[in-house]
Amino acid sequence: MTDIITLKALCEELKIDPREARERLRAAASDAKANPELVKARKPRTPWQWVKGADAEKEARKVLAPQSD
Repeated sequence: MTDIITLKALCEELKIDPREARERLRAAASDAKANPELVKARKPRTPWQWVKGADAEKEARKVLAPQSD
């Protein structure tokens, strides 16, 4: 069986607000050149979730990683 990681679990792990995370993911999913796997994995009107270890999950983690200024 495939392990699935949800946005909620990712937010808890990275200690970020789910609302902010969804905003970042939507913005990232609109840029197909920068995040091709995230765009492929996105299904409108469904929860954000990925197969653990998949390229789409790695891109989501990169997008949601805390920004250091």
